Amino acid sequence: MKRKFTEKQMHILDVAEKLIAKKGFDGTSVRDISNQAKINVAMISYYFGSKEKMMAYLYRYRIQKTRESFAEFAEVIRDGKPEMQMKELVKYVVSQLFKFNYFHGFVTQEMRHDDSLKQDMMEFYTTFATKMEEVIKKGIASGVFSNAPKPEDLLSTIIGTSLFVIRNKNFFSLYVPGKDENYLEEAEKKVLANLLVTVFSVLGFQPH
Repeated sequence: MKRKFTEKQMHILDVAEKLIAKKGFDGTSVRDISNQAKINVAMISYYFGSKEKMMAYLYRYRIQKTRESFAEFAEVIRDGKPEMQMKELVKYVVSQLFKFNYFHGFVTQEMRHDDSLKQDMMEFYTTFATKMEEVIKKGIASGVFSNAPKPEDLLSTIIGTSLFVIRNKNFFSLYVPGKDENYLEEAEKKVLANLLVTVFSVLGFQPH
């Protein structure tokens, strides 16, 4: 499902996303957003209904933008070797999950009673799994991969691992170097390195 956004809505959502990324959802007020966007507070109610509903709009907006950027990304790597494409696919998912980490708690709650959010996620996951399957088949055909795992299994491993680390900072920070404010950056590096080893092991990667 593709939702149309007006320029004013996109402006407000862009401002809201930057503030929420910096201060968190609870730490960002409607007044903060309206002041930064240089609009009247009532405009947020007019366009979105409430801050909570605005978050749902923001999530759909982000998925829409991510799907567009993924289509461009997939085209860029289209002619690369399968091992390069797979590495870039894993990096893409991990980077998106960490970059937009502030959505995850919201999504878990909202998806329980919002079928449109479920549909948005389903379309993106399906698109990504299809691309991953294409790369796996290409790798098998060229002989660099000796195993052909199901793309949905690889995707669930990548997403599950990333979300565990994002949501369990108290535990995982024990194993991540650096200061607290650098946690997500350092954790992302560690997760990516681990996932690349895992994914290529499962694929039976055979470098030529």
